Amino acid sequence: MVKVSVKWSGKKFDDLDLDVNESPELFKNQIYSVTGVPPERQKIMIKGGTMKDDTDLSKLTVKEGHTFMMMGTAGELPKPPPEPVVFLEDMSDKQLAQALDIPAGLENLGNTCYMNATLQSLRVMPELHTALNRYQGGITGMDTRGNLTASLRDLYKQLNNTSEGFPPLIFWQMLRQAFPQFSQSGAGGMPMQQDAEECWGELISVLRAKLPSDEASNQSFVDQYMTGQITSELKCLEAPEEQSVIDTETFSKLDCHISISTNFMQNGILDSLKQDIEKHSTTLDRTAQYQKISKVSRLPKYLVVHFIRFFWKPSERVRAKILRKVKFPLDWDATELCTEELQNKYSKVKAKLREVEDSKLEQERETKKRKMKNEIEGEGEGDSAHKDGPEETASTPKESTSSAMDTDPKKDSVDWSQYVDESLANDAGANVTGQYELCSVLTHVGRSADSGHYISWVKKGANEWLKYDDDKVSIVKDEDIQRLDGGGDWPMAYIVLYRAKQLD
Repeated sequence: MVKVSVKWSGKKFDDLDLDVNESPELFKNQIYSVTGVPPERQKIMIKGGTMKDDTDLSKLTVKEGHTFMMMGTAGELPKPPPEPVVFLEDMSDKQLAQALDIPAGLENLGNTCYMNATLQSLRVMPELHTALNRYQGGITGMDTRGNLTASLRDLYKQLNNTSEGFPPLIFWQMLRQAFPQFSQSGAGGMPMQQDAEECWGELISVLRAKLPSDEASNQSFVDQYMTGQITSELKCLEAPEEQSVIDTETFSKLDCHISISTNFMQNGILDSLKQDIEKHSTTLDRTAQYQKISKVSRLPKYLVVHFIRFFWKPSERVRAKILRKVKFPLDWDATELCTEELQNKYSKVKAKLREVEDSKLEQERETKKRKMKNEIEGEGEGDSAHKDGPEETASTPKESTSSAMDTDPKKDSVDWSQYVDESLANDAGANVTGQYELCSVLTHVGRSADSGHYISWVKKGANEWLKYDDDKVSIVKDEDIQRLDGGGDWPMAYIVLYRAKQLD
C-alpha cells in the first residue's frame, strides 16, 4: 500500500491509497469518490500508455508520493427522451428508478448480500447521515475503524448521487481490514457468506467509537439514538428472604427468543428478558435457583430487534435455522416491556394519543354521515327542481362552512409539551411516547446462516416500501412486509428496526 496523488482538471488530490496487490478497479473507484469521474471515463497516464482494468499494478514500481495525471469528464447531463411520452413498461431500469424515485442499490461483490442488506437498513436513519457528515477522518493511515467510518460516509454520499447499482468496493475492503473474519473464502476463492447480524453488530460498535459526539448532548449517534437501558432484578427462588440485586445496563438491540410457543415478537422479547440462573447463595451457602427479570428503563428513538433464528446443530455441525412464523407489528406499543416508572412517564401522553385517535375516527365517521346526507338531500332537491324550479337556500353555505371548520388544522393541533414527561423531553434521542413504527426489515432466506440470501426492506412512505435485493430495487406494499414473518422457504425477518412515532 503506497500513498499517491492524482492531478486532474487543474486540481491535485493527495493521500490516495494504491494497493498494488489489488485490481485497478478499486483504485479507480477511490478516484471516483473524490473527483466524481466514473471509472469508465478515467484515463490515468502510466508508462507506455493508460491504466487498464487488467493492468498489473505491482509491475509499475510506483513509489510513495507518486503523482498520476488523469483526464476525463465528471459527468454529463442526461439526454431528453426521444419520445414525448414514455410508458413505464417501455422504460429501462434506470428510467424506471428515476420516474418512481427509487434509490440506488448495491452490487453484490460475491456473497456480500449480508453487507448490502445491513447498509441499506441502516441508511434509513437521517441522524446517522448527519453524524457521518460531521466525521472529518479520511481513508488514511492504520486506523482501520476510522477508515471504515469514512468509507461508509463516502458510500452513502455516492448512493445519494446515483440511481444505478453501485459497487461498494472500498467499503468492503475497509470492512475486511477492520474485521478479518469477513475475508474468508471458499472453493475457487469465492468470498464466503457471512452473518448479517454479526456485520450489523460490528458496524454499530465502530460507529459508537468513531462518530463525533453531538455538541448539545455530548453523546455519539449510537449512544443517543440507538441505545436503550435495562434495569434487572435478580431474586433467589429458594430463599425469598435473600435481598434481591438490582442492576442497570445498556443495550443496542433486544433479542426475540423463538420457542415452540412463540407466535408474536413481543412474547419472544418478554421471554428473553426473563432468565433462570444457577449461582451460589450466601443465604443457603450452596448453589441455588435464581430468576433474573429485566425491564426497559430507557427506550431509544431507534429500536433494533434481533430474531434468534439460528442455533448450533451438533449432529450436522452447522448453524440450523428456526423457520417458525413469528408475527411482528407495523405499529408497536413497546411500553409493556418497560419498568413501572417509565410506564408512568408515558401514561399521560399515551392517554392523549388515544383521545386524539378517537377524535379522528369520530370526525371520519361524521364526515361520511354528512356526505351521505348531502347525497340524499341532493337527490331530493334534484327531484324538487324538476317540479318547482331551482331554489337557493341558506343551508348550503352553512354546511360548507361547517365542513371547512372540521378540517381546520389549527382546530386539531395539540400542544404536546403539556403531555410529554419533562425528563423524556430533555433526553435527546429517547422515545417520548413508547410508540414505534417499523422502518426497516432485514430478512434471510435459506436453511442455515452460512448460505442463503439477505434482503433489506425499507419504509418509503404510507403503504410503500423499498425492497433492496442487492442492486435490484423495487416498490412493495405493507402486505408484502407482513408476509416476512417466517414459516417456510421465503424471506423472513432476522433484524427489524423500529423508529419512534413523531407527534404531529
